[in-house]
Amino acid sequence: MDFYALAWSAGLSLLFFILVFRPLELVFPAKPGQRFFRPAWFTDLCFFLGQYFLWGGLVLWILSHFNGWLDEIVSQTFRHAVASQPWWLQAIEVVLLSDLITYWGHRLQHRVGFLWRFHAVHHSAEHLDWLAAHREHPLDSIYTIGLVNLPAFVLGFPIETLAGFIAFRGLWAIYIHSNVRLPTGPLRILLGAPELHHWHHARDAGNAGNYGNISPLLDILFGTHTCPNHEPEHFGLNEPAPSGYLGYLLQPFLPAKRKDDQLSPTAGETDTAPSQEVDSILADEARSSFRTVP
Repeated sequence: MDFYALAWSAGLSLLFFILVFRPLELVFPAKPGQRFFRPAWFTDLCFFLGQYFLWGGLVLWILSHFNGWLDEIVSQTFRHAVASQPWWLQAIEVVLLSDLITYWGHRLQHRVGFLWRFHAVHHSAEHLDWLAAHREHPLDSIYTIGLVNLPAFVLGFPIETLAGFIAFRGLWAIYIHSNVRLPTGPLRILLGAPELHHWHHARDAGNAGNYGNISPLLDILFGTHTCPNHEPEHFGLNEPAPSGYLGYLLQPFLPAKRKDDQLSPTAGETDTAPSQEVDSILADEARSSFRTVP
């Protein structure tokens, strides 16, 4: 795809997101009064444009080669059986399996120092809206997108199933970061909501929780679900922010300063019995990684 096609695609996508999410943020604001051009807006725009012009193609190239490697080790007979199922059953399987893997992969991002170095870029956003969803280090994107699509790659779901799933996941990720709080009522137990993910981004929450993506059921099951009736006062991290887009891209590769040598804002997390053993393993891994639990 040439530069002009990429620019056209990026421009249309930006306009689409503004037309869809900005009215929601005005009518149902989670934090009333937050301006469209809020602080660090240009930095997040750079992340948005970077995904289209620089990193999106790299991520897809790596994932396509990963998928090709899986083609050699997964039985074609098994994949054919999966593809022969009704489309609605395939869609349910993709969502459930993807949520399960994404949940544990996300918890690892907060508990293993090396992964947190890159994931911290996403958590550095101090203002959440639809544009802040794009603040993501490209290596973190490879990890996240790879996990989200891993079940589909392994099981060999047909492209027709994957296309709708990928589009839905992309819009959902933007929605849960938006400055929106909809009156969803009991549906919040089955479907995720921006307020759940906002508490995941809370600066001083101590136990961010809410690692699930589409549904909070796994958080409820493993004791990491939290959702007070108000918005967090502050988002972001208790550590110095890099200067600009390039600074965020380079920061994970720089030596950690002793003063802010912390694993994540959620390192004090405690879980209920179903996840205690796993947390013990993850904590051991974290202690031997680049950062240590505060």
